Amino acid sequence: MPTKSIIQTTDAPQAIGPYSQAVKFGDTVFLSGQIPLDPATMTMVGDSAAEQAEQVFKNLAAVAAAAGGSLDDALKVNISLTDLNDFVSVNEVMAKHFSQPYPARACVQVAALPKGAKVEVEVILGLSS
Repeated sequence: MPTKSIIQTTDAPQAIGPYSQAVKFGDTVFLSGQIPLDPATMTMVGDSAAEQAEQVFKNLAAVAAAAGGSLDDALKVNISLTDLNDFVSVNEVMAKHFSQPYPARACVQVAALPKGAKVEVEVILGLSS
């Protein structure tokens, strides 16, 4: 039976609430949503959604590495944007951080995100045994 383990790294922002950066269960890793925080200063990075997305994917890559994987192990990506007009620019950033074949994905517009972020992304990884 698989066991649950908590993934933690100082290379990504520390949780700003009662949650873990990621939880691994068997070969599946659930990465919590990341907003564009600099892990060293815990301050927001970037003014545009594209600049913020760049930091978000760097944070997610750090958590994925701490779990023993990479963003290329992504099965599903969930993106939340405060403005769907940023869809194209965030797609361009995502394409730089993932290789084909791309993971499944959802992208939705939300009313607001923590700390006034324009983008938040969560990922589910499937690691090879």
